[in-house]
Amino acid sequence: MQRKNKLTISRTLMYVVLLMAVLAWLYPILWGLFTSFKSEAEIRQLGYSFLPINWTLSNYREILFENPSTPIISWFFNSVTVSLSHVLLVLVVTSFAAYGYARLDFWGKDVLFSCLLASMMFPSIVNLIPLYDIMTELGWVNSKLALIVPGAGSVGNVFLVRQFALNIPKSFDESARIDGANDFQIFYRIILPILKPVLIVTALFSFTGSWNDFLWPSIIMNGVDKLTITPGLQLLQGQYRSFPGLGIAGAVIAIIPTFLLYLFAQKYFMESLSLEAGLKG
Repeated sequence: MQRKNKLTISRTLMYVVLLMAVLAWLYPILWGLFTSFKSEAEIRQLGYSFLPINWTLSNYREILFENPSTPIISWFFNSVTVSLSHVLLVLVVTSFAAYGYARLDFWGKDVLFSCLLASMMFPSIVNLIPLYDIMTELGWVNSKLALIVPGAGSVGNVFLVRQFALNIPKSFDESARIDGANDFQIFYRIILPILKPVLIVTALFSFTGSWNDFLWPSIIMNGVDKLTITPGLQLLQGQYRSFPGLGIAGAVIAIIPTFLLYLFAQKYFMESLSLEAGLKG
């Protein structure tokens, strides 16, 4: 009886802590959402009040249709194009690289992979200058290719998918080879379907990273109409005066795709936490 009471108390405390964590995460999002429906005057007068007194769509109307100097609709579709293209390229490069490191045997494989992992020790910011020089040589400055191609072979993504692939029994490959399948057929028909959960999570992370990237697009893109939405939001602030209502409305628009993506892909995210998820059934 005493043990059962201790378990009940522990479970209650755990739920309280989890509830507090949810509220701490959810409150600023809801505050931003409700604030986007306030007028600029109400925001300045009432400060951090939670619910609007007078609901209005003026912020969204101005940011979408009445502010030609900040074409947020163009930025939004630029972000969609860049992020989806980047995700497709990441999936191709990552799946092939992970398959090679996990399933194939070639000279120097472990040493090469260790060198790739060691490269993760360097902060990505040190690559900005050489990467900009490369983009200049390729003629990709102010081009969407400069946002799509870099990062396609992310070592973190390759490592994640490789660890998942290592858990697939080698007997699958051997049985397929006995039936006459080559390496590409084994990859495409056997390994790739099993990798589906972890590839979806890789796509989720890659889409979010590309969509939320601020620094690199701000450096490589020098045309307002070619910006993606995250660096474009900074232009919603005036030179001498800030407009919090417009900025918050723009931020709400910007988070919609990633929110929907996580909402519909959470099942696969949970599956990927287990390296044996792809082998069920």
